[in-house]
Amino acid sequence: MAKRNHSPETYENTVQARSGWLMLVIAIALIPVAILVVVASVEAASTGVGPALVLTGIAIAVVAVVSAIAIFAGLFTLEPNEARVLILFGSYKGTVRTPGFHFANPFYARSRGKERSSNDGTAGTKAVEVSKRLLGLANLPTKISLRARNFNSETLKVNDKRGNPVEIAAVVVWRVADTAQAIFDVEEFESYVAVQAESAIRSIASHYAYDHGDDDEITLRGGGDEVAAEMTRELQARLDIAGVEIAESRITHLAYAPEIASAMLRRQQAEAVIAARGTIVQGAVTMVEMALNELEAKAVVKLDEERRAAMVSNLLVVLCGTSEAAPVINTGTLYT
Repeated sequence: MAKRNHSPETYENTVQARSGWLMLVIAIALIPVAILVVVASVEAASTGVGPALVLTGIAIAVVAVVSAIAIFAGLFTLEPNEARVLILFGSYKGTVRTPGFHFANPFYARSRGKERSSNDGTAGTKAVEVSKRLLGLANLPTKISLRARNFNSETLKVNDKRGNPVEIAAVVVWRVADTAQAIFDVEEFESYVAVQAESAIRSIASHYAYDHGDDDEITLRGGGDEVAAEMTRELQARLDIAGVEIAESRITHLAYAPEIASAMLRRQQAEAVIAARGTIVQGAVTMVEMALNELEAKAVVKLDEERRAAMVSNLLVVLCGTSEAAPVINTGTLYT
């Protein structure tokens, strides 16, 4: 079976463009030069000068006008945190990152292909696509924003490590780090980021339990920083091919799926009650022990094992009961 040849990755090559102000002055100066040459050629023709000289003047005027148009076509501006990829007849020539007014070869492409249409079939999406075509916005520009962007995922329904269905959503902060990889190594890098981000969120959710991990296990609910760091690492590994840098990722929504939410709520309430009871019992045992030790140390009363056990039972009932105790007053002796 023949082996497939994998295309090599493309890496950014930063280049410096010429200043656009000097070229703008030259282009503006060429226009009156062309006009003067045409006027001079017409006057020369009227005085009977040879046609060769007239044609030469007209040719010079045409060259001047074409040169001015070419210079105007090569002018472009870049804002801070913006870059332009230079593509000449399908060949990548470099990336300009310096903000300002620049001039480059007018034959450099102004777009990097057509934007692919969506296949979801919704009327709203079709209307947006039609309006883009009418306005000429369907072409993907060679300018790329290097600013930080947010991707807010939809609420995804996945199974956690224990198989419980949970709902999870996250926000991912990302920016383009390598413009060449973003354009040439993936198809529509913004869509690629969205798809890979949702895939990574699903993967992370399946690696951790929602809560109640064993032996200090990290959970989705309790391990916020650890889970976010692991999500960032997985996202970065997936998006390296697209030249994208992940700045931060955080879970923004986490809950049990509606079909098990009520059952899990009852379990959480039961666990909370058990934990509270455990704390109450530990405190009550400590208080009973202190009371018996104080009675014996100060020789207030001497109790045999049977009466001691009865006293412990009574104190525990009073301290651990959910309602106020109603004591029975003994008017006789301690043993009657």
